[in-house]
Amino acid sequence: MMIPQQFTSLESALCSLFGEGTKVEGTRPISGGDINEAYGLTLTGGERIFMKTNTRDNLPLFAAEAVGLTAIARTEAIGTPHILGMGTDEGRGGYSFLLLEFISGKSRSRNYWESFARQLADMHRASTDGLVSGGKYGFDSNNYIGRHSQINTVRDSWTSFFRDCRLEPQFLDAASYFDRGDQRRISRFLDHVDEMLVEPEHPSLLHGDLWSGNVITGNDGSAWLIDPAVYVGHAEADIAMTELFGGFPPAFYDAYREAAPLQPGYERRRDVYNLYHLLNHLNLFGRMYLPEVKRIVGRMSAI
Repeated sequence: MMIPQQFTSLESALCSLFGEGTKVEGTRPISGGDINEAYGLTLTGGERIFMKTNTRDNLPLFAAEAVGLTAIARTEAIGTPHILGMGTDEGRGGYSFLLLEFISGKSRSRNYWESFARQLADMHRASTDGLVSGGKYGFDSNNYIGRHSQINTVRDSWTSFFRDCRLEPQFLDAASYFDRGDQRRISRFLDHVDEMLVEPEHPSLLHGDLWSGNVITGNDGSAWLIDPAVYVGHAEADIAMTELFGGFPPAFYDAYREAAPLQPGYERRRDVYNLYHLLNHLNLFGRMYLPEVKRIVGRMSAI
């Protein structure tokens, strides 16, 4: 999957993209992210663009984000911000940057949630050819879930991929939170993941981190996806994530199920999928997520 052109300075990026002599006329900080700094830039020609910055050594985060946005855009099913470029700059002690189309904050279109659900279902139905080599599930490169590395080693089995590449690495990183009894329950749980999950009817490109903060109203008034952690897997893993932190309106779920009915037993599998995200939050943000992780492991290991 191609990534956008990389530049050795913000100035060279702006001149290449918008013409010689282009500079930043105004900078407005934009809040909302935990990992990067974000700004709205106004350029000398009047153009407005969105810029994310981080330390120089975090450029791979932006490369992975660009690959993910490109994969989603390739489906032609749902909107994403257009990628302008990325690179590093020696200013301010050195930083990396990602330049994207500026989102103007247009009001939502009619039937916003129903349209979003149908577009997401279309993305989940889109061909995954070219995204995975040598198997059905995973991705051709590793990426990130937040700041945490996400392993996308290809597997032919969805259940083995989710166990080996999603749950096990997070449990290993969180090992210090668990006592011996917890470890026994975790081991028993992992041994039976293939009995808890089901193989999908077809592989789907997943956003991978689909909560409300990663859905914005795009410049056409429709829902657009941002900040992906893409891979090829079971569509219901995306739907489960939407329900973890507050959920979407009922109209979204009704429309999605009408467009792409879920396999029987989804409600029993939902906690297994969301355990991955709870473990990731445990590893990133601390023990406030530990009780829910232990609750799910205890309940599922007893089945």
